[in-house]
Amino acid sequence: MSQGMSVRRASLASYLLVAALALLSLAPIVVMIATSLKLKTQIFGDTAAFFFVPTLDNYRAVLSDAQNTRYLGNSLIVAAVSTVLTLTFGCMAAYALVRFRFMGRGVVSTGTLLLRMVPPAVLTVPVFTIWTYQYGLNNSLFGVILLYTALNLPFVIWILQSFIAQVPQPLEEAARIDGANPYQVFFLVVLPLIKPGLAAAAIFTFRIAWNEFILALVLTNRFTRTMPVKVSLFLTEHNIEWGQIMAIGTLIAIPPLVFTFMASRQIITGMTAGAVKG
Repeated sequence: MSQGMSVRRASLASYLLVAALALLSLAPIVVMIATSLKLKTQIFGDTAAFFFVPTLDNYRAVLSDAQNTRYLGNSLIVAAVSTVLTLTFGCMAAYALVRFRFMGRGVVSTGTLLLRMVPPAVLTVPVFTIWTYQYGLNNSLFGVILLYTALNLPFVIWILQSFIAQVPQPLEEAARIDGANPYQVFFLVVLPLIKPGLAAAAIFTFRIAWNEFILALVLTNRFTRTMPVKVSLFLTEHNIEWGQIMAIGTLIAIPPLVFTFMASRQIITGMTAGAVKG
C-alpha cells in the first residue's frame, strides 16, 4: 500500500511540475494578449490591472491602417511561397542524396547542415550588397522569398533525408515493375510516406520566414515590408505604442499556430500508418 501511495505521489508531483512549466511558458502569451486588450491608461497605470474591461481599440487601430494590412499580406506571401519552394526543391534534393550514388555525396549532405549554422545576421551586409548592386532584387518580395528559400533549404534537405531513408526500397521497385516512371515513383510512392517529415519541415520553414526580422529590415522598403519590420516602427524616441505592439504581436502569432495545428495530424501519423493507408 505504501509503495502504491509513493507511486501516486510521484505521478502527482510530475503532473504538477509539468503544469507549472506549462503555465510559465504561457505567461508571456497571456500578458501579450491581455495588454493588447487594455487602454493606454491601464497599461501605464501605477498598479498592474489584472481585472479590466477589455477593449478592441488597439486591434481597430492596427487593422484600420492600410499599411498594416499590406504588410500582413506581404508576410503571408513571403512565408507561404518560400515554404512551398523550399519543400519542393528540398524533398527532391534529399531524395537524390539518399537514393543516388555520386562523388561528393557525403560532402554535400554534411555541407547542407553546416550552411544552416551560419547566423542570418552575418549575411546581412553581403546579401544586401549582392541583392542591390548585382541582381537588383532589393525592395522586392521576390528577393526576400528567394533569400528565405536559400536559407531554409539546407535544414529541409537534412531533415527529409532521414524520412526518405526509412521508405522501403521494395515499394519503389514494385512501382517500377508495375510500369511507373521515376517521377511517378517519387510523387505517388515516396511523398505520401514522408508526410510527417514534410509537415515538420513546413512548420519550421514557415515560422522562420514569418518571424525573420534582420534580413527583411535591410531588403524591403515601405511598400514591401513584412509585419516583424512594422513592429519595430512603433518604437520611437517620443512614444511607444505598447497596446498596438501587443495587438500586432497577437496577430503575428495566429498564422503559425493555425498552420501548426493543421499539420499536427501529419506529424503524429507514423510512417507505418501512412504505408497501410496508401
